[in-house]
Amino acid sequence: MNERPTADGVGDEEGYARPMSADDPLPAPRESDPEESLEQKKEAALRAGLDAYDLSEEDFATLDSDAEPLTEATLPTLAIIGRPNVGKSTLVNRIIGKRLAVVEDKPGVTRDRVSYPAEWAGVDFMLMDTGGWESKVEGLDLSVAQQAEVAIDMADAVIFVVDAKVGATATDEQVVKLLRAANKPVVLAANKVDGPQGEIEATVLWNLGLGEPHPVSALHGRGTGDLLDAAIAVLPREMPQIEVDPDAPRRVALVGRPNVGKSSLLNKLAGSNRVVVNEVAGTTRDPVDEIVEYGGRKWVLVDTAGIRRRVHQTSGADFYASLRTGAAIARAEVALVLLDASGPLTEQDTRVISQVVDAGRAMVLVYNKWDLVDEDNRFELERSIEQDLVQLTWAPRVNLSATTGWHTNRLLPALDLALSSWDQRISTGRLNSFLGELVSAHPHPVRSGKQPKILFATQASTRPPRFVIFASGFLEPTYRRFIERRLREAFGFEGSPIQVSVRVREKRSRKK
Repeated sequence: MNERPTADGVGDEEGYARPMSADDPLPAPRESDPEESLEQKKEAALRAGLDAYDLSEEDFATLDSDAEPLTEATLPTLAIIGRPNVGKSTLVNRIIGKRLAVVEDKPGVTRDRVSYPAEWAGVDFMLMDTGGWESKVEGLDLSVAQQAEVAIDMADAVIFVVDAKVGATATDEQVVKLLRAANKPVVLAANKVDGPQGEIEATVLWNLGLGEPHPVSALHGRGTGDLLDAAIAVLPREMPQIEVDPDAPRRVALVGRPNVGKSSLLNKLAGSNRVVVNEVAGTTRDPVDEIVEYGGRKWVLVDTAGIRRRVHQTSGADFYASLRTGAAIARAEVALVLLDASGPLTEQDTRVISQVVDAGRAMVLVYNKWDLVDEDNRFELERSIEQDLVQLTWAPRVNLSATTGWHTNRLLPALDLALSSWDQRISTGRLNSFLGELVSAHPHPVRSGKQPKILFATQASTRPPRFVIFASGFLEPTYRRFIERRLREAFGFEGSPIQVSVRVREKRSRKK
């Protein structure tokens, strides 16, 4: 009878164990795998504990994303569509949890389509706000309506917002025809429903033929959770990844308020007068792409219009220049944010910086006109910069003069540092080894007798680096920011924003 060693003795070929005798050979000792590092062992131990939690196949696919090639992540797009003044921008602000979309109690405030990163129930997506769609309009209103139609074509799913107090109008019915022609999944939102009576009135919207109307109050948050659950259900989960060509020139956007020297810097780096430079603020209106040989490599430098004020406060050419600047930032990989060293930091400066961070682009802060600052005042200026940009200590800073070329040679290492951080990937083993030590030394505070446990974490994507933490409960924003700071201390990420999201996974219920 053929026999083989088992855990408790010797087994026959049927697998039944019997006591080991003195004549039986001893099983060979298990050789340790030299390839198995300490980090891999820790990762295996962490994974062993995940069986007790309710993780889906998609969750495990996220955890196994270490081997992905260098790609740019694409997220599904959810567009908010509707006629003017039905509360689209208010709903956008409610979903993203910030007052980023401009809201005013009059129609036509939002003109162009604007996208914001958002997350619900562990699903990341892009939320697109649009201007109100109207039929038979001309001029600017026609452009706004056309942008809304483009948004429908670009979106993977649509939330169609209708004013439940007014009911379905002729314009709403025209929008329904557009949506049916586009053949995109649609979730109907009956906005401005503040109570049970409004819910009853909203049932009339079944007549639009788009399925169940979801009664919500974007202003107060009523019903938005159920609306988002329905929207997430129709969004595609698997999106294509854009392969990155490692030999392609890196795209650099020069951004800042008017007259800080963006065009002068581009001309200095190009070694010739490629773009018009004038002391009059606002000379540049359209983004200008220039292929420049710099540091022995080719770069695509994009000179942009100066961002004067909030988009809704501009008009005419300045309005469209601001929109094109935002599009240039979205297309770029890294932004050189130019600031005027000869004057104090302004609200426009901080708005430009926020726009770059929100777009998820790598960033280098460039203090231009440094030659205009007296030697006696430079120490005070350094202290002022440290106070004004205390939240941006991760961004490399270069002091230079675009006019004379002083210190422009320092831009190249700063750009390389920011882009390498933007592309950086941390292995799941290293990340969880780091998190295990961090949580042991600084656990999440106990709230209402509960303390969430971090189960596992992985870097889901690069460009920008995005980390997903699986936890047994909600992690407070302050603790997320603490993790972000420690991530930077441990792994660098100088010059790149990083995103940390949390997916809550509860323990599986025990079967009786």
